[in-house]
Parts: sequence; C-alpha cells; structure tokens
Amino acid sequence: MAWIYLLLAGAFEIGWPVGLKLAQQTETRGIGIVVAVTFMAISGFFLWLAQKEIPIGTSYAIWTGIGAAGTFIVGVLFYGDPNSLGRYLGVALIVAGVATLKLTHS
Repeated sequence: MAWIYLLLAGAFEIGWPVGLKLAQQTETRGIGIVVAVTFMAISGFFLWLAQKEIPIGTSYAIWTGIGAAGTFIVGVLFYGDPNSLGRYLGVALIVAGVATLKLTHS
C-alpha cells in the first residue's frame, strides 16, 4: 500500500505548480493559490503515509521525480512549454532514475 500512497503523492505533486501557474494571472490568482495549497497538503499527506514503510531518501526522490516529469508533461501539453528532444531525454533520465530506485528498493 505504501507504493500506492507514493504514486498518489507524486500525482498530487503535479497539482501545486499548476496552481502556482494559474496564480500568475490576476483573474485566476485566488483559485490558483487554493489549488496549489490544496495539492501541496494532499501530496504531503500521501508522502507521509508512504514514508511509514519506504525510506525517506527513496520516497522523496520518487515523489519529486513523478512531480517533475508530470509537471513537464502538463507544461508541454497545456502551457506551450518547449519540448525539444533534449528536454524529453532529461525527463526520460528522471523516469529511469525513479524506476531504478524502485527496482533496487529492498
């Protein structure tokens, strides 16, 4: 169950940078801040649950990796962020590192 909590924590981790992006515009500032704080709290709660069984270094690295890769994808798909081959390679390396941590977790 701890790994499911960690995946949920990583998925909710994507929400707070999106909320901060929404908060950049005056007309969506309030909702953006609410989204960011809510997703931070939910993400943190699931990370806390995951860390009951998964070591802190492993859980934190995977949590941030999921958040970074997911936020990259959201940025490309919805915000027009650059999407060069090098950027995709960088995200692939993050995903590979996260997978390696999971596979070598004992």
